[in-house]
Amino acid sequence: MAKKKETVSTEMSVEEKLKNLYQLQLMLSEIDKIRILRGELPLEVEDLEDEIEGLKTRIENTQKDVSDLRSRINEMKTKIDLASQQLAKYKEQLDNVANNREYDLLNKEIEFQQLEVELCNKRIREATAQEKSKEEYLEKNQQILEGRNQDLEIKKNELDEIIAETKAEEEKLREKSKNLELSIEPRLLQAFKRIRKNSRNGLGIVYVQRDACGGCFAKIPPQRQLDVRMRKKIIVCEYCGRILIDPELAGVQTTPAQEEKTKKKIGRRSKKDEKEEN
Repeated sequence: MAKKKETVSTEMSVEEKLKNLYQLQLMLSEIDKIRILRGELPLEVEDLEDEIEGLKTRIENTQKDVSDLRSRINEMKTKIDLASQQLAKYKEQLDNVANNREYDLLNKEIEFQQLEVELCNKRIREATAQEKSKEEYLEKNQQILEGRNQDLEIKKNELDEIIAETKAEEEKLREKSKNLELSIEPRLLQAFKRIRKNSRNGLGIVYVQRDACGGCFAKIPPQRQLDVRMRKKIIVCEYCGRILIDPELAGVQTTPAQEEKTKKKIGRRSKKDEKEEN
């Protein structure tokens, strides 16, 4: 089936190929206009969504850090309670010591538990300061997230409105362009798409206007213009590589003065070539 389509497309005349290619260009240009209408909104929405995901991850990690700090503070408080109980116990035992050795041992235990309490209190202060800093950071990011969510909602609404207005037209154009692509020789279509991709304005085929390329506006020699008007082979611009089409074939009306001027130039060039050959 595919081979049959390819054979049919290659049997088409150059004139038909150019005409189909130009019609495809017109459709794709209309689709490009719709994309321009949307502007940078799709990218802005995508960037906002990425930023929001990053903020959510940051908030989750900060919340986990705060939770860990609170657990550590509670752990230190538990240690302080245990050390306080031990201190009370050791102080009570001091009143009933039997000898100096036992007295010294109890004092060492009391000193150790006091140091443990001081160390735990120090760690609680550090953890509390970190917790406060994390909570401030968390609150700041939550405010930013709220603002970004509002921005995203506005941007999405704008984009949805534009898409709703242009969706039907774009889908119709895309369907037509796909059907038209089937009638164009695959190699020619591939070359056209490559030219379009490399062109800043998305034009892969342009008509000759005022003796110049309609894409890069470089002057086209009369003989090359004659070749374009003859429609016997695919002609490309020597400067930008775009495919050239005769304005008449493209359905573009030129003024009589322009038409006469072009014919004279081509006529002079043809006569000159004939003389050179003789």
